[in-house]
Amino acid sequence: MTAPTMPAQPDEDTSPRPVPWRRMAGVAWRQHRLALAAVAGLLGALAVALWIIGAALHSAYGAAISCHPATSVTCQDAVSTFNGMDGFLANGIIAQALPALIGAFAGAPLLARELETGTFRYAWTQGFGRWRWALAKLVALALVVTVCTALFGLLLAWYYQPYFAPGNQALGLTEVTPFFPGLFDLGRVTFPAWTLAAFSIGALAGMLIRRVVPAIAATLAVYAGLAFATGGFLRQQYLAPLVTRNPNVPGSAWIYGQWWTKGGTTLGQAALRQVFNTAWPQVAPVITNISQKYSAYLSVVAYLTRHGYTQWTSYQPASRFWPFQWIEGGWLLALSVLLIAATVWLVGQRAA
Repeated sequence: MTAPTMPAQPDEDTSPRPVPWRRMAGVAWRQHRLALAAVAGLLGALAVALWIIGAALHSAYGAAISCHPATSVTCQDAVSTFNGMDGFLANGIIAQALPALIGAFAGAPLLARELETGTFRYAWTQGFGRWRWALAKLVALALVVTVCTALFGLLLAWYYQPYFAPGNQALGLTEVTPFFPGLFDLGRVTFPAWTLAAFSIGALAGMLIRRVVPAIAATLAVYAGLAFATGGFLRQQYLAPLVTRNPNVPGSAWIYGQWWTKGGTTLGQAALRQVFNTAWPQVAPVITNISQKYSAYLSVVAYLTRHGYTQWTSYQPASRFWPFQWIEGGWLLALSVLLIAATVWLVGQRAA
């Protein structure tokens, strides 16, 4: 019997070797390079715009804080110039949509397109194996998306830095707490974490629905619900707030609530309004600008304090910004890992 016709020995492994992970990464890149290029192009274009607008914003802020005396017409014009710049970007609404869009248009079609067209049957017969095929696509693209948005988050942090500077309020400048709902999600930790979560939601929606357009719609709806629930309820539970009767709470603090008491009794809104209306004309000077209005408010508070009223404030100090960032980023990362694991498991369970 010749060697070519000799039957295989029982102890020989004749099964094909699985395709290496590095080749699977190459296949994932070739399949989804257009989606990744679209994400990079979108973030790149926005980065250029933010850099140009941010340079002017930082210049206006520097002119406003270095101007003396603060009550002069020139300085008031500089303050007004800074406060009036780019209001549509200052609240973070534009950048807030980025994670949802990336999750919907990069994550949702990832598996849904092949499941909808039926090409997954061919992919599952190759040497990848279905779970390796899903894992390679999900992890590789999730890593790229997270790194890109983490770099973009650094630029966002630089852009919004003037709004977070302590003491802006006393100068009449716009001062925003870093806990502001529209901006907290754009932090250097939370922005890539929310994008990864949106991507994972999209991938799972695509696996469950198996159609691209409905999966995109479901991703946007689920992401919006999660974001609203987090900003409206969950984020407040991360750490217990501080309570103080010091009226000079920094403008950078996240104030949960304020109330007045006298003799141990909490004043209602109607009674409080009447007290303020009575006290304000007696202690407040003529107000011509924002900084004078803030000083007048402090004078009224001091007047009421001398007459037995106590103002209580429940708040989170700005020093807790990073603990809040890491808490939110941590549970979003855990959620993303669970969603990706569930997606891979469902791929393994699905009949070809």
